[in-house]
Parts: sequence; structure tokens; C-alpha cells
Amino acid sequence: MTKQAAPVLDDAFGPPAGDSGRWKRSAILSAGGTRVRTGRARGDPVRQIPDPTSTDERDVLGQYLDYQRETILLKTEGLTRKQLGQRIATSDLTLAGILYHLALNEEGWFEVHFGGLGPREDFTGIDWDADPEYEFRTALEKEPEWLRRRYREACNRGRQVVARAPSLDDQSAAPWQGKPFTLRWVILHLIEETARHAGHADLLREAIDGSVGE
Repeated sequence: MTKQAAPVLDDAFGPPAGDSGRWKRSAILSAGGTRVRTGRARGDPVRQIPDPTSTDERDVLGQYLDYQRETILLKTEGLTRKQLGQRIATSDLTLAGILYHLALNEEGWFEVHFGGLGPREDFTGIDWDADPEYEFRTALEKEPEWLRRRYREACNRGRQVVARAPSLDDQSAAPWQGKPFTLRWVILHLIEETARHAGHADLLREAIDGSVGE
């Protein structure tokens, strides 16, 4: 049976033609000011659309990273532990593994490398050379809400690091490939990393229960 995909929507500019009744806009207040949220009228979870009028570079970068973070949370919502651990034939990736991997990346880049802090307790003492897939492997043992909460907390800590830094030109406490990196660079890196895995999550979620779109 052919599945019907959700209509393609350029969220920044409004609903697809002929589907205006299904979508709505409402202004919400976030830490960065008034934002526009686009979602289905029936009240499904929605992502916060980056503000196309913003001229503040830090705010724009943060909004685009949040958009990808929220996509990951949408794609992993409402699934059982078994479903989060489901694979497709051509890949060992799972939604559970993606959640834990991205939590590791949020903290590893923002707190450990940029901020100079130690790793969080569940990532302390890991021999990454001996077990490079640690977070992907052990994620399968975790409950869905724990993984989603762990990721949300890591994202919140990343936001705090960004908010505390005086400038996007600030350099990391620890080098990467022999050189320090700027806050601007690491935010862009996390946008790229999260967006790449959001694409993986999209395919995995469709394979699990047929959900597409959003």
C-alpha cells in the first residue's frame, strides 16, 4: 500500500497550497523574543521556526540549532524501547543511539572541549578507543523517556554555555586537531551534526511506523 506523504512545507513562508485549514500560526515567546511556531491545528508537537527577520548572529545560529534539536525530539516521540532500538537492513543506526550520541556531542563540544569541563558521569572513564560505539550500543539498554530527557538536558546545558560566552569569537579551552576553535564554529558544527542525524531519524521513523513529514 502506498503511503501518503505529508505536504511539503516551507515553514518560514506558510502552509502548502490547498492545505491552509490544516496548518496554523501562533506567536510564542521564547528566550530570544517573539518567535513564530507553525504546526498542525490538531495540536501535534511542532518546531519553532527560525525568525527570518533576526539580525543577531548568535540568535539566528541558536534558533537553527534548536530547530534541528526539536526535529530529533519529534522523530523519537511516542515510541517504545523496542521501537527506538529498531534498525533498518542497511544500517546499525537506531533512534535510541542517535539520541544518546547527540547528547554526547552536545556536552563533548560545548562543555568539555569549549568550556574545559570534565565529561558527565555516564560518559566518564569510557575507553573510547576500545569501545568507539559505546553510546550507540548502551543506548539500547535505556528507556525512551530517559534518553529523551538526557538529550534535552544536554541541549539545555549547551544553550547555557552559548549564553554565558561574551562573543562568538571566543575560543575553546581545549584544542581540536591541534588548534582552538571558536564558539561560532562549534555552533555551526552542532547544526551540521544534528541536521545529519535528523535525516537519519526521518528514515528510521518511517521504517518503524510509517510516520513521515514534520
